[in-house]
Amino acid sequence: MILAMTPLRIAIDAMGGDHGPRATVSGAALALAERPNASATLYGRCHLLDVELSRLPAHLAHVCDRIDFVEAGDSLPVDMTPSRILRDARPNSLHASLLALRNGEAQACVSAGHTGAIMALARRDIGMLVNVARPAISAAIPTVSHRPCYMLDLGANVDARAEHLVDFAVMGAAMVRLLDNVPRPRVALLNVGVESSKGERRVRDADALLRAAEHSRFEYVGYLEGDALFTGNTDVAVCDGMVGNVALKSSEGLARMLGERLRGEFQTGWYAQVVGWLATPVLRRFLQELNPVRYNGASFLGLRATVVKSHGSARADGFAYAVRRAVDEAALNLPGRLMS
Repeated sequence: MILAMTPLRIAIDAMGGDHGPRATVSGAALALAERPNASATLYGRCHLLDVELSRLPAHLAHVCDRIDFVEAGDSLPVDMTPSRILRDARPNSLHASLLALRNGEAQACVSAGHTGAIMALARRDIGMLVNVARPAISAAIPTVSHRPCYMLDLGANVDARAEHLVDFAVMGAAMVRLLDNVPRPRVALLNVGVESSKGERRVRDADALLRAAEHSRFEYVGYLEGDALFTGNTDVAVCDGMVGNVALKSSEGLARMLGERLRGEFQTGWYAQVVGWLATPVLRRFLQELNPVRYNGASFLGLRATVVKSHGSARADGFAYAVRRAVDEAALNLPGRLMS
């Protein structure tokens, strides 16, 4: 993918996530080192951000002039409900970064804060695209074909109706077409079976709507069962937020378990240790491919501007993936092209 070199500024909620500035400052610097067309403004406690900036390794020193800080308070408490968040007038780093995006001071926003807060404030401060009723969270998962499959929704909507699932299909296909240069993405509905009679009523209704319409920009391939998510035969898997979130978290947990079991098996005796030593390059590539860090960065599709959610537990390398994703989407003006 060739990205435009128009200067882009990314607003970053620097206090969000489990690791706060320790991850966000270093992660932003790592991302900017690979995206020379981008700069970043980090919103949070400046004295804490300055400390982390001073700790950056020498090979990242050249990006420091593309990083600015703005005093904006702390992150939001994780136990606050969306309604309380919308009423809370206290300054916080997430609200400040979203306001920068709304006011045109940035072209994208990245936060590792909790999903409910980002969703509530982004819908209020950024707004929705015309003709899109619900936003959807989308992220990539690895497949055996080495071409990612994008799932949506991953937690924004647990009560999506059939027409919402159709919107998710259209937006997901457009994202894959633009970001990954897939001319006609293959789109499927995640379901409990591939037979036409299987699944919830809303899934069957969405299937009927997708089959009835003419789709020149993507290929609707019908139902997809969970075990086929990782085959690489589908580019976009559509589901409601509950199903998507459980499927994503389960796959991440499985990947971690496989990595730990493999490492343990190659330490069980001298023969296993020798085999493990010989297989080290292959194992390293395998574990790197499964590493959830590489797929960090979930997009809020349907908003009027680019907002990317980083996993709350992400460290610097994981947060960098989220920032890079935000830069790439902003460079393509992805939100403005999703429903075209």
